[in-house]
Amino acid sequence: MAQRSAVISRPQRWDTPFDPDMAEADVDRVLSIEPFSQIDPERFPTALPLHKLILNDCRIVRARPGDIIVREGDYGSSLFFIMAGTVRVAIDSMPARMLGRREPARKGLLRTIAQLWTNHRTTEYRDVQGYVAHGSGAAQRGEGEQARIFLQDVPTVLDEHRTATISEGSFFGELAALARIPRTATVFAETDCELLEMRWQGFRDIRRRSEAIRDHVDQLYRERSLKSQLLATDMFRDLSEAELDEVADQITFETFGEFDWYGSFKRLPAQDPARRLAHEPIIAEQGHYPDGLILIRAGFARVSCKYGDGERTISYLGRGQSYGFEELAEAFQRDRAVPFKRTIRALGYVDILRVPTVIVEKYILSRRSSKVPSKTERSPHDADRRWDQSPARIETGMLEFLVENRFINGASTMLIDLNRCTGCDDCVRACAEAHDGNPRFIRHGKQFDHYLVANACMHCADPVCMIGCPTGAIHRDLQGGEVVINDLTCIGCATCANSCPYHNIRMVEIRDETGDFVLDEHSQTPILKATKCDLSVDQPGDPPCQRACPHDALVRLDMMDTRAVERFLNR
Repeated sequence: MAQRSAVISRPQRWDTPFDPDMAEADVDRVLSIEPFSQIDPERFPTALPLHKLILNDCRIVRARPGDIIVREGDYGSSLFFIMAGTVRVAIDSMPARMLGRREPARKGLLRTIAQLWTNHRTTEYRDVQGYVAHGSGAAQRGEGEQARIFLQDVPTVLDEHRTATISEGSFFGELAALARIPRTATVFAETDCELLEMRWQGFRDIRRRSEAIRDHVDQLYRERSLKSQLLATDMFRDLSEAELDEVADQITFETFGEFDWYGSFKRLPAQDPARRLAHEPIIAEQGHYPDGLILIRAGFARVSCKYGDGERTISYLGRGQSYGFEELAEAFQRDRAVPFKRTIRALGYVDILRVPTVIVEKYILSRRSSKVPSKTERSPHDADRRWDQSPARIETGMLEFLVENRFINGASTMLIDLNRCTGCDDCVRACAEAHDGNPRFIRHGKQFDHYLVANACMHCADPVCMIGCPTGAIHRDLQGGEVVINDLTCIGCATCANSCPYHNIRMVEIRDETGDFVLDEHSQTPILKATKCDLSVDQPGDPPCQRACPHDALVRLDMMDTRAVERFLNR
Protein backbone atom coordinates (compact mmCIF):
# COMPACT_ATOMS: atom_id res chain seq x y z
CA MET A 1 0.00 0.00 0.00
CA ALA A 2 1.30 3.42 -0.93
CA GLN A 3 2.22 5.56 2.05
CA ARG A 4 0.07 8.65 2.49
CA SER A 5 1.84 11.99 2.20
CA ALA A 6 2.17 14.06 5.35
CA VAL A 7 -0.17 17.05 5.47
CA ILE A 8 0.88 20.21 7.33
CA SER A 9 -0.16 23.85 7.38
CA ARG A 10 1.75 26.11 5.02
CA PRO A 11 4.18 28.31 6.99
CA GLN A 12 2.82 31.81 7.44
CA ARG A 13 4.58 35.13 7.79
CA TRP A 14 3.61 35.66 11.43
CA ASP A 15 4.17 32.13 12.69
CA THR A 16 7.12 33.66 14.53
CA PRO A 17 6.32 37.18 15.82
CA PHE A 18 9.19 39.61 16.28
CA ASP A 19 8.37 39.61 20.00
CA PRO A 20 6.02 36.93 21.35
CA ASP A 21 5.49 39.11 24.45
CA MET A 22 4.18 42.09 22.48
CA ALA A 23 0.72 42.74 23.96
CA GLU A 24 -2.47 44.34 22.66
CA ALA A 25 -1.95 47.20 25.13
CA ASP A 26 1.47 47.85 23.59
CA VAL A 27 -0.09 48.04 20.13
CA ASP A 28 -2.74 50.50 21.31
CA ARG A 29 -0.05 52.66 22.84
CA VAL A 30 2.04 52.69 19.66
CA LEU A 31 -0.99 53.62 17.54
CA SER A 32 -1.72 56.55 19.84
CA ILE A 33 1.66 58.16 19.13
CA GLU A 34 2.40 60.31 16.08
CA PRO A 35 3.08 59.56 13.28
CA PHE A 36 1.41 56.15 13.80
CA SER A 37 -1.78 57.83 15.00
CA GLN A 38 -2.03 59.58 11.61
CA ILE A 39 -2.03 56.31 9.63
CA ASP A 40 -5.42 55.42 8.18
CA PRO A 41 -6.12 51.74 9.06
CA GLU A 42 -8.73 51.58 6.31
CA ARG A 43 -5.95 51.63 3.72
CA PHE A 44 -4.74 48.21 4.87
CA PRO A 45 -6.32 45.00 3.52
CA THR A 46 -8.14 42.66 5.86
CA ALA A 47 -5.39 40.07 5.40
CA LEU A 48 -2.75 42.62 6.48
CA PRO A 49 -4.34 44.93 9.08
CA LEU A 50 -2.31 47.72 10.63
CA HIS A 51 -2.98 46.39 14.12
CA LYS A 52 -1.51 42.99 13.24
CA LEU A 53 1.54 44.57 11.60
CA ILE A 54 2.40 46.39 14.81
CA LEU A 55 1.66 43.33 16.95
CA ASN A 56 3.76 40.87 14.92
CA ASP A 57 6.48 42.96 13.26
CA CYS A 58 7.43 45.21 16.18
CA ARG A 59 8.93 44.92 19.62
CA ILE A 60 9.57 47.41 22.38
CA VAL A 61 13.23 47.65 23.39
CA ARG A 62 14.45 49.33 26.54
CA ALA A 63 17.98 50.70 26.63
CA ARG A 64 20.03 52.12 29.46
CA PRO A 65 22.52 55.00 29.16
CA GLY A 66 25.51 53.89 27.11
CA ASP A 67 23.80 50.93 25.45
CA ILE A 68 24.86 50.65 21.81
CA ILE A 69 21.75 50.29 19.66
CA VAL A 70 23.31 50.19 16.18
CA ARG A 71 26.94 50.33 15.09
CA GLU A 72 28.55 52.00 12.12
CA GLY A 73 29.25 49.35 9.48
CA ASP A 74 26.71 46.82 10.79
CA TYR A 75 24.01 45.34 8.56
CA GLY A 76 20.49 45.25 9.93
CA SER A 77 16.95 44.29 9.02
CA SER A 78 15.11 46.63 11.38
CA LEU A 79 14.68 50.30 12.16
CA PHE A 80 13.90 52.20 15.36
CA PHE A 81 11.42 54.80 16.57
CA ILE A 82 12.11 56.63 19.84
CA MET A 83 9.06 56.39 22.08
CA ALA A 84 10.75 57.91 25.12
CA GLY A 85 14.21 59.25 25.97
CA THR A 86 17.05 60.47 23.78
CA VAL A 87 19.86 58.79 21.87
CA ARG A 88 23.16 60.04 20.54
CA VAL A 89 24.47 59.47 17.03
CA ALA A 90 28.27 59.51 16.66
CA ILE A 91 29.17 61.84 13.80
CA ASP A 92 32.75 60.59 13.62
CA SER A 93 33.86 56.96 13.76
CA MET A 94 34.41 55.35 17.15
CA PRO A 95 37.28 52.95 17.95
CA ALA A 96 36.55 49.32 17.09
CA ARG A 97 37.17 48.16 20.67
CA MET A 98 34.28 50.35 21.90
CA LEU A 99 31.87 48.63 19.51
CA GLY A 100 32.66 45.07 20.52
CA ARG A 101 35.00 44.56 17.59
CA ARG A 102 38.65 43.69 17.32
CA GLU A 103 41.24 46.30 16.46
CA PRO A 104 42.85 45.70 13.05
CA ALA A 105 46.49 44.68 13.41
CA ARG A 106 48.98 42.76 11.28
CA LYS A 107 51.79 40.54 12.48
CA GLY A 108 55.33 41.22 11.41
CA LEU A 109 57.47 38.71 9.54
CA LEU A 110 59.19 37.38 12.68
CA ARG A 111 55.92 36.77 14.56
CA THR A 112 54.49 35.08 11.49
CA ILE A 113 57.45 32.69 11.27
CA ALA A 114 57.32 32.09 15.05
CA GLN A 115 53.81 30.66 14.68
CA LEU A 116 55.41 27.45 13.43
CA TRP A 117 56.56 26.55 16.95
CA THR A 118 54.45 28.76 19.26
CA ASN A 119 50.98 27.60 18.24
CA HIS A 120 49.07 25.67 20.89
CA ARG A 121 48.61 21.93 20.43
CA THR A 122 45.22 22.01 22.17
CA THR A 123 42.30 22.20 19.75
CA GLU A 124 40.42 25.52 19.96
CA TYR A 125 42.51 26.70 22.90
CA ARG A 126 41.56 30.06 24.43
CA ASP A 127 43.27 32.16 27.06
CA VAL A 128 40.37 32.32 29.53
CA GLN A 129 41.92 35.25 31.36
CA GLY A 130 41.69 37.25 28.15
CA TYR A 131 37.91 37.18 28.36
CA VAL A 132 37.96 38.72 31.82
CA ALA A 133 40.03 41.84 31.22
CA HIS A 134 40.68 42.94 27.70
CA GLY A 135 40.35 46.69 28.34
CA SER A 136 38.03 47.40 25.45
CA GLY A 137 36.31 50.50 26.76
CA ALA A 138 33.05 48.59 26.35
CA ALA A 139 31.32 45.89 28.37
CA GLN A 140 28.44 43.48 27.93
CA ARG A 141 25.19 43.09 29.81
CA GLY A 142 22.36 40.64 29.24
CA GLU A 143 22.42 37.18 27.67
CA GLY A 144 21.32 35.58 24.40
CA GLU A 145 19.22 37.83 22.19
CA GLN A 146 19.13 40.38 25.03
CA ALA A 147 22.92 40.71 25.12
CA ARG A 148 24.10 44.23 24.48
CA ILE A 149 27.45 45.99 24.36
CA PHE A 150 27.47 49.25 26.31
CA LEU A 151 29.92 52.12 26.67
CA GLN A 152 31.46 52.18 30.13
CA ASP A 153 32.23 55.91 30.25
CA VAL A 154 29.61 57.90 28.33
CA PRO A 155 30.81 61.38 29.50
CA THR A 156 34.29 60.68 28.13
CA VAL A 157 32.81 59.47 24.85
CA LEU A 158 30.78 62.68 24.56
CA ASP A 159 33.91 64.76 25.26
CA GLU A 160 36.09 62.94 22.73
CA HIS A 161 33.62 62.34 19.89
CA ARG A 162 31.31 64.61 17.97
CA THR A 163 27.72 63.52 18.51
CA ALA A 164 24.21 64.72 17.75
CA THR A 165 21.03 64.15 19.74
CA ILE A 166 17.98 62.35 18.35
CA SER A 167 14.92 62.95 20.47
CA GLU A 168 11.58 61.32 21.20
CA GLY A 169 9.33 60.92 18.15
CA SER A 170 12.13 60.32 15.62
CA PHE A 171 13.09 57.39 13.41
CA PHE A 172 16.64 56.17 12.87
CA GLY A 173 18.18 53.22 11.04
CA GLU A 174 15.52 53.22 8.32
CA LEU A 175 17.84 53.74 5.35
CA ALA A 176 20.14 50.83 6.15
CA ALA A 177 17.17 48.58 6.92
CA LEU A 178 15.33 49.34 3.69
CA ALA A 179 18.32 49.30 1.33
CA ARG A 180 20.43 46.56 2.97
CA ILE A 181 23.42 48.87 3.22
CA PRO A 182 25.79 49.21 6.18
CA ARG A 183 24.73 51.43 9.05
CA THR A 184 26.31 54.82 8.48
CA ALA A 185 26.75 55.77 12.15
CA THR A 186 26.83 54.39 15.68
CA VAL A 187 23.81 55.22 17.85
CA PHE A 188 23.78 54.74 21.63
CA ALA A 189 21.34 55.60 24.41
CA GLU A 190 21.97 58.90 26.17
CA THR A 191 19.21 58.40 28.73
CA ASP A 192 16.92 55.55 29.70
CA CYS A 193 15.12 54.90 26.42
CA GLU A 194 12.08 53.10 25.16
CA LEU A 195 12.39 52.22 21.48
CA LEU A 196 10.01 50.66 19.02
CA GLU A 197 12.03 48.31 16.82
CA MET A 198 10.28 47.33 13.60
CA ARG A 199 11.16 44.56 11.19
CA TRP A 200 11.83 45.58 7.61
CA GLN A 201 8.77 43.71 6.32
CA GLY A 202 6.36 45.55 8.58
CA PHE A 203 7.82 48.95 7.82
CA ARG A 204 7.70 48.19 4.09
CA ASP A 205 3.97 47.43 4.29
CA ILE A 206 3.22 50.53 6.36
CA ARG A 207 5.33 52.69 4.05
CA ARG A 208 3.35 51.45 1.04
CA ARG A 209 0.04 52.52 2.55
CA SER A 210 0.98 55.69 4.41
CA GLU A 211 1.98 58.62 2.24
CA ALA A 212 3.20 60.62 5.23
CA ILE A 213 5.66 57.96 6.37
CA ARG A 214 6.72 57.14 2.81
CA ASP A 215 7.40 60.79 2.01
CA HIS A 216 9.27 61.23 5.27
CA VAL A 217 11.59 58.27 4.67
CA ASP A 218 12.11 59.03 0.99
CA GLN A 219 13.00 62.63 1.79
CA LEU A 220 15.54 61.49 4.39
CA TYR A 221 17.17 59.27 1.79
CA ARG A 222 17.23 62.01 -0.85
CA GLU A 223 18.81 64.42 1.62
CA ARG A 224 21.33 62.10 3.25
CA SER A 225 22.41 59.52 0.71
CA LEU A 226 20.99 59.75 -2.79
CA LYS A 227 23.08 62.61 -4.14
CA SER A 228 26.25 61.04 -2.77
CA GLN A 229 25.36 57.81 -4.53
CA LEU A 230 24.70 59.64 -7.80
CA LEU A 231 28.06 61.41 -7.58
CA ALA A 232 29.74 58.02 -7.21
CA THR A 233 28.19 56.94 -10.54
CA ASP A 234 30.14 57.90 -13.67
CA MET A 235 27.18 59.16 -15.64
CA PHE A 236 26.09 61.70 -13.00
CA ARG A 237 29.49 62.73 -11.68
CA ASP A 238 29.74 65.96 -13.67
CA LEU A 239 26.30 67.35 -12.84
CA SER A 240 25.95 70.64 -10.98
CA GLU A 241 24.30 70.85 -7.56
CA ALA A 242 21.07 72.14 -9.09
CA GLU A 243 21.06 69.38 -11.71
CA LEU A 244 21.68 66.74 -9.03
CA ASP A 245 18.73 68.11 -7.08
CA GLU A 246 16.47 67.73 -10.11
CA VAL A 247 17.67 64.18 -10.81
CA ALA A 248 17.25 63.17 -7.16
CA ASP A 249 13.70 64.57 -7.08
CA GLN A 250 12.68 62.47 -10.09
CA ILE A 251 14.18 59.12 -9.09
CA THR A 252 11.88 56.46 -7.66
CA PHE A 253 12.82 53.68 -5.24
CA GLU A 254 11.68 50.09 -5.72
CA THR A 255 12.37 46.75 -4.06
CA PHE A 256 11.99 43.22 -5.41
CA GLY A 257 12.15 39.86 -3.69
CA GLU A 258 12.54 38.87 -0.06
CA PHE A 259 14.78 40.85 2.27
CA ASP A 260 15.56 37.70 4.26
CA TRP A 261 16.24 35.67 1.09
CA TYR A 262 18.78 33.46 2.83
CA GLY A 263 15.99 31.54 4.57
CA SER A 264 14.07 30.53 1.45
CA PHE A 265 17.29 30.10 -0.54
CA LYS A 266 18.21 27.02 1.49
CA ARG A 267 15.01 25.34 0.26
CA LEU A 268 15.22 26.33 -3.41
CA PRO A 269 18.03 24.02 -4.66
CA ALA A 270 15.70 21.02 -4.30
CA GLN A 271 13.37 22.48 -6.93
CA ASP A 272 13.77 22.22 -10.71
CA PRO A 273 15.28 25.21 -12.61
CA ALA A 274 11.93 26.45 -13.95
CA ARG A 275 10.41 26.62 -10.47
CA ARG A 276 13.50 28.30 -9.06
CA LEU A 277 13.30 30.92 -11.80
CA ALA A 278 9.63 31.51 -10.98
CA HIS A 279 10.69 32.55 -7.47
CA GLU A 280 12.75 35.41 -8.88
CA PRO A 281 10.64 38.57 -9.36
CA ILE A 282 11.02 40.24 -12.77
CA ILE A 283 12.50 43.74 -12.66
CA ALA A 284 12.57 44.30 -16.43
CA GLU A 285 11.35 41.85 -19.06
CA GLN A 286 12.68 41.08 -22.51
CA GLY A 287 10.40 42.60 -25.16
CA HIS A 288 8.91 45.24 -22.83
CA TYR A 289 9.72 48.90 -23.27
CA PRO A 290 11.88 50.71 -20.70
CA ASP A 291 10.58 53.70 -18.78
CA GLY A 292 13.96 54.58 -17.35
CA LEU A 293 17.44 53.48 -16.37
CA ILE A 294 17.72 50.89 -13.60
CA LEU A 295 20.48 51.34 -11.00
CA ILE A 296 21.12 48.46 -8.59
CA ARG A 297 21.32 49.92 -5.07
CA ALA A 298 21.57 46.61 -3.19
CA GLY A 299 21.42 42.90 -3.94
CA PHE A 300 21.97 40.90 -7.14
CA ALA A 301 20.04 40.47 -10.39
CA ARG A 302 20.11 37.69 -12.97
CA VAL A 303 20.32 38.76 -16.62
CA SER A 304 18.83 36.18 -19.00
CA CYS A 305 17.39 35.84 -22.49
CA LYS A 306 14.82 33.53 -24.02
CA TYR A 307 16.25 30.27 -25.27
CA GLY A 308 13.83 27.76 -26.77
CA ASP A 309 11.03 27.24 -24.29
CA GLY A 310 13.10 28.47 -21.38
CA GLU A 311 15.66 31.07 -20.30
CA ARG A 312 19.44 31.14 -20.50
CA THR A 313 21.46 33.11 -17.94
CA ILE A 314 24.01 35.34 -19.63
CA SER A 315 25.28 37.55 -16.77
CA TYR A 316 24.52 39.00 -13.37
CA LEU A 317 24.49 42.49 -11.89
CA GLY A 318 25.35 43.77 -8.42
CA ARG A 319 25.38 46.93 -6.37
CA GLY A 320 26.44 50.02 -8.28
CA GLN A 321 25.69 48.53 -11.70
CA SER A 322 22.95 49.57 -14.11
CA TYR A 323 20.68 48.14 -16.77
CA GLY A 324 18.83 49.58 -19.75
CA PHE A 325 21.23 52.24 -20.96
CA GLU A 326 21.82 50.46 -24.27
CA GLU A 327 18.10 50.44 -25.15
CA LEU A 328 17.59 54.06 -24.06
CA ALA A 329 20.59 55.22 -26.11
CA GLU A 330 19.40 53.37 -29.21
CA ALA A 331 15.86 54.74 -28.82
CA PHE A 332 17.19 58.29 -28.38
CA GLN A 333 19.32 58.02 -31.52
CA ARG A 334 16.62 56.47 -33.70
CA ASP A 335 13.74 58.47 -32.22
CA ARG A 336 11.62 55.38 -31.60
CA ALA A 337 11.03 53.03 -28.68
CA VAL A 338 13.40 50.08 -28.33
CA PRO A 339 12.39 47.11 -26.12
CA PHE A 340 14.59 45.44 -23.54
CA LYS A 341 16.82 42.82 -25.15
CA ARG A 342 17.05 40.76 -21.97
CA THR A 343 15.17 40.03 -18.76
CA ILE A 344 16.55 40.86 -15.33
CA ARG A 345 15.26 39.18 -12.18
CA ALA A 346 15.89 39.70 -8.49
CA LEU A 347 18.17 37.05 -7.01
CA GLY A 348 16.74 36.93 -3.50
CA TYR A 349 16.46 40.65 -2.82
CA VAL A 350 17.18 43.68 -4.99
CA ASP A 351 16.76 47.37 -4.21
CA ILE A 352 16.82 49.64 -7.27
CA LEU A 353 16.69 53.28 -8.28
CA ARG A 354 14.73 54.00 -11.44
CA VAL A 355 15.92 57.09 -13.32
CA PRO A 356 13.16 58.35 -15.67
CA THR A 357 13.89 58.29 -19.39
CA VAL A 358 13.45 62.08 -19.67
CA ILE A 359 16.24 62.59 -17.10
CA VAL A 360 18.58 60.17 -18.91
CA GLU A 361 17.92 61.95 -22.21
CA LYS A 362 18.35 65.44 -20.74
CA TYR A 363 21.51 64.94 -18.72
CA ILE A 364 23.29 62.01 -20.35
CA LEU A 365 22.23 61.22 -23.90
CA SER A 366 21.87 64.82 -25.14
CA ARG A 367 25.43 65.53 -24.02
CA ARG A 368 26.94 62.50 -25.73
CA SER A 369 28.18 61.98 -29.27
CA SER A 370 25.37 61.36 -31.75
CA LYS A 371 26.86 57.98 -32.59
CA VAL A 372 25.00 55.00 -31.14
CA PRO A 373 27.42 52.66 -29.30
CA SER A 374 27.87 49.37 -31.08
CA LYS A 375 28.03 46.01 -29.35
CA THR A 376 31.80 46.31 -28.95
CA GLU A 377 31.68 50.05 -28.22
CA ARG A 378 29.12 50.34 -25.45
CA SER A 379 28.92 53.34 -23.21
CA PRO A 380 31.31 53.22 -20.27
CA HIS A 381 28.23 54.01 -18.18
CA ASP A 382 26.51 50.73 -19.07
CA ALA A 383 27.26 48.27 -16.28
CA ASP A 384 26.80 45.37 -18.70
CA ARG A 385 30.05 46.38 -20.44
CA ARG A 386 32.18 43.71 -18.75
CA TRP A 387 29.99 41.09 -20.41
CA ASP A 388 29.12 42.84 -23.67
CA GLN A 389 32.42 44.28 -24.90
CA SER A 390 33.56 40.76 -25.75
CA PRO A 391 31.77 37.41 -25.74
CA ALA A 392 31.49 35.91 -22.27
CA ARG A 393 33.93 33.04 -21.94
CA ILE A 394 32.31 31.52 -18.87
CA GLU A 395 30.66 28.28 -19.94
CA THR A 396 26.86 28.46 -19.59
CA GLY A 397 26.66 25.57 -17.14
CA MET A 398 29.28 27.11 -14.86
CA LEU A 399 27.54 30.49 -15.01
CA GLU A 400 24.23 28.90 -14.03
CA PHE A 401 26.01 27.05 -11.20
CA LEU A 402 27.49 30.26 -9.80
CA VAL A 403 24.20 32.15 -10.02
CA GLU A 404 21.90 29.38 -8.75
CA ASN A 405 24.06 28.87 -5.67
CA ARG A 406 24.53 32.62 -5.12
CA PHE A 407 28.30 32.26 -5.18
CA ILE A 408 28.28 35.57 -7.04
CA ASN A 409 27.79 37.09 -3.57
CA GLY A 410 31.40 36.27 -2.72
CA ALA A 411 34.06 38.96 -2.57
CA SER A 412 36.70 36.31 -1.84
CA THR A 413 35.30 32.95 -2.94
CA MET A 414 37.64 29.97 -2.67
CA LEU A 415 37.63 28.21 -6.04
CA ILE A 416 39.68 25.01 -6.51
CA ASP A 417 40.63 23.44 -9.83
CA LEU A 418 40.34 19.71 -9.08
CA ASN A 419 42.36 18.81 -12.19
CA ARG A 420 45.35 20.41 -10.49
CA CYS A 421 44.54 19.69 -6.85
CA THR A 422 46.34 16.57 -5.53
CA GLY A 423 44.69 16.58 -2.11
CA CYS A 424 47.99 17.31 -0.36
CA ASP A 425 46.20 19.56 2.18
CA ASP A 426 49.01 22.14 2.22
CA CYS A 427 46.28 24.80 2.03
CA VAL A 428 44.57 23.44 5.16
CA ARG A 429 47.83 23.21 7.08
CA ALA A 430 48.79 26.77 6.11
CA CYS A 431 45.41 28.00 7.32
CA ALA A 432 45.84 26.12 10.61
CA GLU A 433 49.31 27.61 11.17
CA ALA A 434 47.81 31.10 10.82
CA HIS A 435 45.04 30.33 13.34
CA ASP A 436 46.78 28.81 16.34
CA GLY A 437 46.63 25.30 14.92
CA ASN A 438 42.95 25.39 13.90
CA PRO A 439 41.99 25.39 10.20
CA ARG A 440 39.18 27.82 9.38
CA PHE A 441 37.80 26.19 6.25
CA ILE A 442 36.88 22.74 4.98
CA ARG A 443 38.22 21.51 1.63
CA HIS A 444 34.93 20.28 0.30
CA GLY A 445 31.78 21.93 -1.01
CA LYS A 446 29.61 22.18 -4.10
CA GLN A 447 31.20 21.13 -7.36
CA PHE A 448 30.65 21.80 -11.05
CA ASP A 449 32.70 19.79 -13.55
CA HIS A 450 36.26 19.88 -12.15
CA TYR A 451 35.80 23.05 -10.09
CA LEU A 452 35.02 23.09 -6.38
CA VAL A 453 33.68 26.02 -4.33
CA ALA A 454 35.08 25.19 -0.90
CA ASN A 455 33.31 25.71 2.42
CA ALA A 456 35.26 28.83 3.27
CA CYS A 457 33.81 32.22 4.15
CA MET A 458 33.37 34.23 0.94
CA HIS A 459 33.36 37.65 2.70
CA CYS A 460 30.14 38.42 0.88
CA ALA A 461 29.09 41.65 -0.73
CA ASP A 462 25.76 41.10 1.06
CA PRO A 463 26.89 39.55 4.37
CA VAL A 464 23.60 38.37 5.85
CA CYS A 465 25.55 36.63 8.63
CA MET A 466 26.08 40.07 10.17
CA ILE A 467 22.36 40.71 10.60
CA GLY A 468 21.20 40.21 14.17
CA CYS A 469 24.53 39.71 15.97
CA PRO A 470 23.66 41.13 19.41
CA THR A 471 27.18 42.20 20.37
CA GLY A 472 28.71 43.26 17.05
CA ALA A 473 31.24 40.43 17.29
CA ILE A 474 30.93 39.63 13.58
CA HIS A 475 31.82 42.69 11.51
CA ARG A 476 33.83 44.02 8.60
CA ASP A 477 37.51 44.69 9.16
CA LEU A 478 38.12 48.44 9.06
CA GLN A 479 41.14 48.14 6.78
CA GLY A 480 40.27 45.59 4.11
CA GLY A 481 36.55 45.01 4.53
CA GLU A 482 36.91 41.31 5.34
CA VAL A 483 34.15 39.80 7.49
CA VAL A 484 35.77 38.83 10.80
CA ILE A 485 34.70 37.72 14.29
CA ASN A 486 35.87 39.18 17.58
CA ASP A 487 36.31 36.10 19.75
CA LEU A 488 36.23 38.18 22.93
CA THR A 489 32.69 39.46 22.39
CA CYS A 490 31.19 36.44 20.59
CA ILE A 491 28.56 34.94 22.95
CA GLY A 492 28.04 31.72 20.97
CA CYS A 493 24.40 32.44 20.10
CA ALA A 494 24.90 30.93 16.60
CA THR A 495 22.85 33.68 14.91
CA CYS A 496 25.58 34.21 12.30
CA ALA A 497 26.04 30.46 11.66
CA ASN A 498 22.31 29.93 11.20
CA SER A 499 22.03 32.90 8.83
CA CYS A 500 24.97 32.02 6.57
CA PRO A 501 23.43 30.60 3.37
CA TYR A 502 26.62 28.70 2.55
CA HIS A 503 27.23 26.85 5.86
CA ASN A 504 30.63 28.50 6.17
CA ILE A 505 30.47 29.42 9.88
CA ARG A 506 31.08 26.73 12.50
CA MET A 507 30.32 26.72 16.22
CA VAL A 508 33.15 25.19 18.25
CA GLU A 509 33.55 24.21 21.91
CA ILE A 510 36.56 26.03 23.32
CA ARG A 511 39.20 24.54 25.64
CA ASP A 512 41.65 25.78 28.25
CA GLU A 513 45.39 25.19 28.57
CA THR A 514 44.90 21.64 29.86
CA GLY A 515 42.59 20.66 27.02
CA ASP A 516 39.44 20.68 29.15
CA PHE A 517 36.29 22.31 27.85
CA VAL A 518 35.62 25.82 29.15
CA LEU A 519 32.23 25.62 30.88
CA ASP A 520 29.50 28.17 31.45
CA GLU A 521 29.40 28.95 35.17
CA HIS A 522 25.60 28.71 35.31
CA SER A 523 24.65 25.83 33.00
CA GLN A 524 27.96 23.93 33.26
CA THR A 525 27.80 23.31 29.50
CA PRO A 526 30.72 23.99 27.13
CA ILE A 527 31.14 27.59 25.91
CA LEU A 528 30.62 27.93 22.16
CA LYS A 529 32.33 30.38 19.81
CA ALA A 530 31.70 31.10 16.14
CA THR A 531 34.67 30.51 13.84
CA LYS A 532 35.28 30.90 10.13
CA CYS A 533 37.82 31.98 7.54
CA ASP A 534 38.99 35.56 8.12
CA LEU A 535 41.42 35.59 5.15
CA SER A 536 44.19 35.69 7.78
CA VAL A 537 43.93 39.47 7.86
CA ASP A 538 46.58 39.66 10.57
CA GLN A 539 49.12 37.88 8.34
CA PRO A 540 51.34 39.62 5.77
CA GLY A 541 50.68 39.05 2.09
CA ASP A 542 47.96 37.03 0.37
CA PRO A 543 45.86 34.44 2.24
CA PRO A 544 48.10 31.54 3.36
CA CYS A 545 45.79 28.94 1.79
CA GLN A 546 46.37 30.42 -1.65
CA ARG A 547 50.10 30.97 -1.16
CA ALA A 548 50.64 27.43 0.08
CA CYS A 549 49.11 25.60 -2.90
CA PRO A 550 52.09 24.04 -4.76
CA HIS A 551 50.05 23.40 -7.92
CA ASP A 552 48.31 26.77 -8.38
CA ALA A 553 44.99 24.97 -7.95
CA LEU A 554 43.42 27.33 -5.40
CA VAL A 555 42.47 30.96 -5.80
CA ARG A 556 40.40 33.53 -3.87
CA LEU A 557 38.20 35.50 -6.29
CA ASP A 558 35.85 38.47 -6.19
CA MET A 559 32.97 37.06 -8.21
CA MET A 560 31.97 40.52 -9.45
CA ASP A 561 35.38 40.75 -11.15
CA THR A 562 34.17 38.60 -14.02
CA ARG A 563 37.38 39.12 -16.00
CA ALA A 564 39.37 37.46 -13.21
CA VAL A 565 36.84 34.62 -13.03
CA GLU A 566 37.12 34.08 -16.79
CA ARG A 567 40.92 34.06 -16.64
CA PHE A 568 40.98 31.40 -13.93
CA LEU A 569 38.39 29.19 -15.62
CA ASN A 570 40.04 29.42 -19.03
CA ARG A 571 43.71 29.05 -18.14
